[in-house]
Amino acid sequence: MFNRPRGTEDILPNVSHVWQNVENSFHNICQNFGYKEIRTPLFERTEVFLRGIGNNADIVQKEMYTFLDKGQRSMTLKPEGTASIVRCYIENNMQYDAKSNKLYYITPCYRYERPQIGRLREFHQFGVENLGSEQAICDSEVISLSYFFLESLGIKNLILLINSIGCENCRDVYKIKLKDYFGKYIDNLCSNCKTRINKNPMRILDCKKCFENLNREIIDNSPKMIKNLCEDCLFHFENVKKNLENIGVKYQIDSKIVRGLDYYTRTVFEIICDIEEIKFSICGGGRYNGLVKELGGNSTCGMGFGIGIERLIHVLYKQNIVILEEKTPLLFVIGMNDLEIMAAQKVVYACRLNGIFAEMDLMNRSVKVQMKYANKIGSKFVMVIGKKEIESNKVKIKNMKTKNENEIVLNFANIKDDVYKILKMIV
Repeated sequence: MFNRPRGTEDILPNVSHVWQNVENSFHNICQNFGYKEIRTPLFERTEVFLRGIGNNADIVQKEMYTFLDKGQRSMTLKPEGTASIVRCYIENNMQYDAKSNKLYYITPCYRYERPQIGRLREFHQFGVENLGSEQAICDSEVISLSYFFLESLGIKNLILLINSIGCENCRDVYKIKLKDYFGKYIDNLCSNCKTRINKNPMRILDCKKCFENLNREIIDNSPKMIKNLCEDCLFHFENVKKNLENIGVKYQIDSKIVRGLDYYTRTVFEIICDIEEIKFSICGGGRYNGLVKELGGNSTCGMGFGIGIERLIHVLYKQNIVILEEKTPLLFVIGMNDLEIMAAQKVVYACRLNGIFAEMDLMNRSVKVQMKYANKIGSKFVMVIGKKEIESNKVKIKNMKTKNENEIVLNFANIKDDVYKILKMIV
C-alpha cells in the first residue's frame, strides 16, 4: 500500500465540486474585470526563480523543489506564479499586444516547508497579474478584484491591509535605518533574522518568531517605511488610497506588511479574516516594477496577487459558508434486462445531449437496488423501463420528492424526436 507524499492532499469527489464552484467564481469575476486566463508550465529553469524571486528570499534558500533533468539542466517546480507569468510575457512578446496585459491564472505550486493547515508542499493558487501600468488606479483595480472575489464568496470579517515599501532609492535608505534600529536587539532576533538584518532587514517586521521574542513596543516603535517614502512613492500611495476610497473599498494601513518576495516595490497588501480569533491571511500581493526587466524584458511595471486555494477553502468551511451543493442527476433511468437497458441508454444519452444531467446503472443491479441508488445520489426523477413500457411506448416518470408519477407516450425507436416530452416534465 502506498500513501500520498507528505504535504500533499487528494481532492476527493465529495469535495471536488467545492473546488470547481470556487474556481468558476474566480473565472467569472476575472473575466468581468477584463482579465484573460494564462497557463504556464509546471516547472521552469531554476534561474527564472533565482532572478525573479531573489536569492535572499526564504523560498529560494529553503523551499524550492530543484532537480537536474537528463540534459543536466537545473529545473525547479513552480513555487509561485508571478515569475513564470513574467517569463512567458517576455518570451511571447506580449508587451506589444494591448489585449495581453491583464492576466489571471489557476496553478499548482510547490514549496518544501512544514505542512500545516492551509499550507502544503503541493498547493494551488489563484493569481492575477496586470502588466504595463504604473498608475495607482491599476493598484486599486487589482486590490479591489481580490477583495470583491472574496466578498462574493460570503467570507465574513474581511480586513484589507495596505502598505508601501517604496522604490529602490527610498527603500535602501530605510533599510539602513532598520538595520541600525534592530541591531540594538540582535540577541533577541531569531536565527533567520540575524542573517536577514544585513540582507533584508524589512523581513524582521513580519517575522512571527521575532514578534514573540521582542517586546511588541519594539516592533511598533521601529522606523516606518511609509514615513521614509520619497516624493514619488508617497504621491503614488496617496492615490492608491484615494482610488480605493472612491470605489468604496475599506482598508487599514499596516506598516508591518512587507511581503516575502524580493521583487515587490511600492504598494503591498494582504487580506485577512478572523478564524477562531486568529488573524488568517488568505490573499497577498503588490507591485513589482523591476521584475520584467530583471528577467530580461523591457522596463515594465506590474501589479498582482496570489490566493492559496486550500487556505481559502479552509476559511469557507470554518465560517460555515455553503458553497453550491454537489450537482445531482435530474433523471435516473432504470432498465430491467438487455432490451430495456438499451432503451434506457438511448433515453439517458438523448437527455445528456440536451444538457440534462441523466444517469443509469452500469453494474447490472436489480431494479430494487437501482431505485435505492437513485435515491442515494439525489436524483429528482426516476424512469423505469420494462417490457410493458417498450411494447406500449408508454412510460412513467416518478418525482422522488412528491412520489407523484406521470405517464408520457415515448417512441423508443426514435427517442431523439421525443426527448422534448421528457424535458417538459422534468425541467
